[in-house]
Amino acid sequence: MLLERVEKWIKEEDVAKIKEAYALAGQVHVDRLRLTGEPHLIHPLNVAYILMDMNADAATVCAGLLHDVLEYSKISREELAAMFGEEVTSLVEGITLINSLNFSGDKKSVIASHRKILVGLSEDVRVIFIKLADRLHNMRTLWVLPEKEQKEKAKETID
Repeated sequence: MLLERVEKWIKEEDVAKIKEAYALAGQVHVDRLRLTGEPHLIHPLNVAYILMDMNADAATVCAGLLHDVLEYSKISREELAAMFGEEVTSLVEGITLINSLNFSGDKKSVIASHRKILVGLSEDVRVIFIKLADRLHNMRTLWVLPEKEQKEKAKETID
């Protein structure tokens, strides 16, 4: 289904890159399950779907599929760049940096500071779109968490 959607509006050579990104995401997450019980690959695939609904370019869709590869695999930044180029790697790296931030906390000054850091880390606005797509899919599966954690994640998302 992913490729059927992509092939309608992305150049043929870019479709090949998206196929490669999908394959790598599948390899990296082959043994991982989400708390929902689904294979972890469902998550980056849904992030890519959300990005496609936004008419994102091929590099952004690839980065959506690969957004947590640097966190969950032994693939280095250099290896990723050799496979997908600097543009995709830079987007994935931006997401990895954002994911390393702790957005919890109640003080308005902490929240404002984190917003500034988030914007500062995102030299490319596509990083924010990918992070929002990532968070949106996570929010859609929030039901799997205990109520207290649901509320914490929802508040963190709003902040």
